[in-house]
Amino acid sequence: MHHYPSMFGHPKEDTVAGVVVFLVALPLCLGIAIACGVPPVSGLVAGVVGGIVVPWISRSPLSVTGPAAGLTSIVLAETTKVGLNGFLMGVVIGGVLQFLLGVIRAGRFSAMVPSSVIKGMLAAIGITIVWRQLPVAFGTAGGVFDIAGQLHPGAALIAAVSLALLYGWRYTPLARYRLVSPALVAVVTASVLAEALRGSGLGLAASHYVDVPLGGIAALASAVPRPDFGAVMSPGVWITGATIAVVASIETLLSVQAVDRLDPLKRHSPPDRELLAQGTANAVSGLLGGLPVTAVIVRSGANVAAGARERMSTLVHGVLLLVAVVFAGPLLNKIPMACLAAVLIQVGLNLCKPALFSTQVRLGLTQLLPFAMTIIAVLALDLLKGVIVGIIIGIAFVLYENSKRAVLAQRDPSGVWQMRFRRDGTFVSKPGIVSTLDEVDDGERVVIDGTGEYIDHDVKEVLATFVQDAKHRNISVTLVGIDMSHAQVGGGH
Repeated sequence: MHHYPSMFGHPKEDTVAGVVVFLVALPLCLGIAIACGVPPVSGLVAGVVGGIVVPWISRSPLSVTGPAAGLTSIVLAETTKVGLNGFLMGVVIGGVLQFLLGVIRAGRFSAMVPSSVIKGMLAAIGITIVWRQLPVAFGTAGGVFDIAGQLHPGAALIAAVSLALLYGWRYTPLARYRLVSPALVAVVTASVLAEALRGSGLGLAASHYVDVPLGGIAALASAVPRPDFGAVMSPGVWITGATIAVVASIETLLSVQAVDRLDPLKRHSPPDRELLAQGTANAVSGLLGGLPVTAVIVRSGANVAAGARERMSTLVHGVLLLVAVVFAGPLLNKIPMACLAAVLIQVGLNLCKPALFSTQVRLGLTQLLPFAMTIIAVLALDLLKGVIVGIIIGIAFVLYENSKRAVLAQRDPSGVWQMRFRRDGTFVSKPGIVSTLDEVDDGERVVIDGTGEYIDHDVKEVLATFVQDAKHRNISVTLVGIDMSHAQVGGGH
């Protein structure tokens, strides 16, 4: 049994970090909900649940849970299919399935997803986010192609100022202060600018602002959407739940691994325990009308940078989000949507930055093709199908590489073929072995050495057939370290 320290061991550092994470999370919770086409309050509910439920169960000291930009494409697709209330039921089911994945200790299987596929998935999510947020940044009601005809100059100005702040932040002297989040500075600046533009030709319409219900807990409770429990009978809702469980688990485990790398104390977060925590949070978030949650790298990175030590910082951020939802509604409703779109465009561009593509090109076709095909499949189909396509292509490449390299063959100076198994000979390596044996001419001598390697029945059949043919072709064959006692020629036909 590992002994994990109490989460309340460093109250000072963790309270400060929790405030920082809250300031980073607030615009993201609102922005991601808007990007998903659900009421902003659903994003805040998810942030509160992720902050307050997860730290009690999880053993990841620094990762922060909340609504994830990576799930926006799933939310958009699935809410269209099963409706928002059916989707929330799917979130509850997804949470239960995720909890079960933790129970059966499935956390280790996330390591089996090829990294090229994961990078492709994240890049596709980035592209989707940017594509969906461009119209919002320009104050347009429609899609990207409507921007030219419907552009709102005030919204475009606010988005431009916000992006300039987000990207220019690190060049300012203020970047030294970890307490100040550039996203929050952008939100405050944009809100002040929107106030200043009110009444002028550049003034924003009511639809260009965040809309959080006012009037305390009662108004919130009636405004938050509810899961449709009847939908538990619908196969579509179960597919939604399974999709959320798989994608949220992969995204969580990747984020937690990344955050463990950032941890100055180099602690290790147990993956199965994390799935139990995330599954519980997703079930609760769905029940309360919130979006699905995962461990998220942007907020976790802010947490590490702010000097957090334990899970208490996540708890502090969740409590502050709750306070903001209940008491700061009037302030939240002064935030222009164009500014949140700018925050999300930055998140999206970070996921699909050009360096990522050039790295995959440099790594060669075996990495580039699964990466590119995953992106295309995710954009054309949906996230889960895209990832499955990517994994299949990734596995095909691994099998192809293995099939080529099982046997090393060369002629020695005396003209004898020396064939040495460099790894286990399995059915995967059969095509490579057959093509190597095809190079042997009549009358030559061959030594086939399988010492220390496992040679399976399929490969022994290939060798038995070759030995049989060799008699007619005057080829001398010596087998070393390969037990041919049960091998049949050509599968015993």
